[in-house]
Amino acid sequence: MTEQAEPAGALPAAGRRLRLGVVGGGAGAFIGRVHARGARLSDRWDIVAGALSSRPEVAQASGRDWGLDPARSYTDWREMARAEAARTDGIDAVAITVPNHLHHPVAMAFMEAGIDVISDKPLVNTLEEARSLIAKQRETGLFFGVTYSFAAHAMVRQLRQMVRAGAIGRVTQIHVEYFQELALLPADAAWSGTPWRQDPAKVGGAATTADIGIHAHHLAEFVSGLRMTELRADFHTLGAPQPLEDTAFMTCRFEGGVPGTLLVSQAVAGASCALRLRISGTEGTLEWDQESPEYVHLRPFNAPHQRISRGHGAGVLPEVARFVHIPRGHPEALSDAWGNLYEEFAVAVEARRAGRVLPEGLIACPGLEDGAAGVAFIQAAIRSHAQGGAWVPCLFET
Repeated sequence: MTEQAEPAGALPAAGRRLRLGVVGGGAGAFIGRVHARGARLSDRWDIVAGALSSRPEVAQASGRDWGLDPARSYTDWREMARAEAARTDGIDAVAITVPNHLHHPVAMAFMEAGIDVISDKPLVNTLEEARSLIAKQRETGLFFGVTYSFAAHAMVRQLRQMVRAGAIGRVTQIHVEYFQELALLPADAAWSGTPWRQDPAKVGGAATTADIGIHAHHLAEFVSGLRMTELRADFHTLGAPQPLEDTAFMTCRFEGGVPGTLLVSQAVAGASCALRLRISGTEGTLEWDQESPEYVHLRPFNAPHQRISRGHGAGVLPEVARFVHIPRGHPEALSDAWGNLYEEFAVAVEARRAGRVLPEGLIACPGLEDGAAGVAFIQAAIRSHAQGGAWVPCLFET
C-alpha cells in the first residue's frame, strides 16, 4: 500500500527554532542527554545554554562537549535564570534534568524569570511543592511540560484515540506493569550514577514507585482518560538490600469505579524495560508493550484479533499520523517518542509566546496537572503501605 506523503493533521510549521537551556546533564548524565537528543530530533529547538553541573569544572567541560558558548555555560542555575532572562536572545524554555529534590527550586527560579519550563518526572517530591508550582503557573501564564516520554509513542496515541472512539466499548478494567532487573545488582553498582535515588530525603520517600511506577500511573490515565481515584499498595525490597522499595504491587480504582492493577519492580530477573498496558472494555481489549512499541493489539469480544502497526492508513487514526515519520516497516522507538514530545512542547511554547490559542486536541503533551497527579499517586502509595495496605485516595486536589 502507498504511504501518505504528508501526515494528516500535521502540527503547524515552526515560526523559528526555539532556544532551549538545560539544567543538569553534565558528566555524561543519562537523562540530560536524552532530553537534548529529543529536542534536537524534533527539529524545533537549538540548545544554546546550560547549567550542566553544580561542579564548576564539570559544568565548563560539559558545556564544551555540548558546543555551548562559554559565556552561556553557567556554573549555577540561579545565575542562568537571571542572565538568560536579561538577554534579548535568551532561552525560550528550560529543561530540568536534575535530581528530584531540586525540581521545585529550579522550576521556581525560571518561572520567576518569565521562562517556560520542561521538567523531568516526577514533578516534585511533595504535594505542597506541586501546589506552589501550579499557583505560580496560574500567576504567570507560562507553559510547563512534564516529560512522560512513553505518552509520545505514536502507538500510545493510537491507543488513546481508539479508547476515545469506543473501540472497546465502555472501559471495565485497567492493568499496567513495568518490570526491570536493575535492583538485583549490588546497590552501589545499581545506582552508581544516581545514588540520590536511594536517599529518602531526595526522592520523597519512594524509589521504584517514583522512578518507574509514575510512568505506569501516567500511561494508564493518559490512555484510558480516567483518573486513578484510590489505591492500596504493598512495598517490597526483593533485590539487593537498600533503604527504599524496589517493588510495589497495587490494586487501584479509577473514575467510575473502574478497577485495575499496577505492578512495578526493578528486581525482576531478565526484564529490561517491560512496560505493558492492557485496557479492557465491554467490547474488547487493547494491549501495548513498550518493548514492541510499533504495534497495538485489539482483541474484540468473540471476534478475530487485530494487530495494527505504526504507519499511515491501515487502521492508524488521522490524529496519530502526525507522529509517523517514516513508512511502516522502518521501526521507530523511544528516541522518536522523545522527539515527538519536544515537538509538542515547542508548538505549545511558541503559541503561548505569540498569544495564539491552539485548536482543542491538537497536542496532548503532559503538563503540570499531570505531573501533580503523579506526585499525589506516589504519596498515596507511601501512605497506603505505611498503613498496612489500606485503601487511600490518590486524586490530586489543589
